[in-house]
Amino acid sequence: MPGAPAQGGKERLGRCRLCGAEARLAFRVGDIYRRISDETFDYYRCSRCLSIVLEPIPADLGRYYPADYYRLPESADGLSPLIEEERYKLDIVRRQRSSGRLLDIGPSAGAFPYLAKQSGFDVSAMEMDSACCRFLERVVGVRVIETDDPAQALRSEGDYDVITLWHVIEHLPSPWEVLAEAAKRLRPGGLLVIAAPNPESLQFRVFGRYWMHLDAPRHLQLIPVAEIVKRATSNQLRPVEITTRDRGTLTCNAAGWKGSTAMWLTGHSVRVLRWKLGGALALAATPFDRMGRLGSAYAVVLGPE
Repeated sequence: MPGAPAQGGKERLGRCRLCGAEARLAFRVGDIYRRISDETFDYYRCSRCLSIVLEPIPADLGRYYPADYYRLPESADGLSPLIEEERYKLDIVRRQRSSGRLLDIGPSAGAFPYLAKQSGFDVSAMEMDSACCRFLERVVGVRVIETDDPAQALRSEGDYDVITLWHVIEHLPSPWEVLAEAAKRLRPGGLLVIAAPNPESLQFRVFGRYWMHLDAPRHLQLIPVAEIVKRATSNQLRPVEITTRDRGTLTCNAAGWKGSTAMWLTGHSVRVLRWKLGGALALAATPFDRMGRLGSAYAVVLGPE
């Protein structure tokens, strides 16, 4: 199986950065998605929280993000295709809240902040990339906090009705610190929305190190839904909605089967055949991806207890 760990040698043990429990080396993998580096990276599986954790974290994470990592259009008109891709995010939020102060952490080009603003929310954005910050401020027209330390920045913020992290928590060196600070900033009846790749997905079970959404080394951890809920509960939050069938996940499902198959078979066939096989797998796996929580991503909506 492509996801199987390397065989041979003494089993390597470590400690989970997220909970401190014993963790076993799951696999070593290179940057097989973006191919920015020839280095290999170690991912451990925690025996307690079952997270997949990168250890050690590279000292300079910024160099693993290519110049084209953030898709910045030239004008607001260029946001249109991105807006349609991200409209499902607004749908998730609006099932619970239709107005109020909203903070989006890690919005990149800002299609979701743009949609939220157009929908009537008072929107702020928190982003570490300087070019994205300028675009958010000048083109999207939202208040921007530029920072690479969202936990610290949240301590200086006021209260919000909605705080969102769309596929951001897997990039954060201290995810629980950010969750705790976000929980403190929620108003009564507020929402914290977290979306992330799902380590319990069918795709990850099949592909392991070759899973496109592992994205080593940019994804520092893959956290199961149950651990998100557990940590949220310790911060006086309760789950309002958990889904692995939103439109964002369905898009990730299709992309994951195609991209992961292509990376698994690199060097074994021409690219077009790899992508055709991935497409066939995506079609065949569709009913299984929608069973239980086997989708390639999840969205968790949390509210104060």
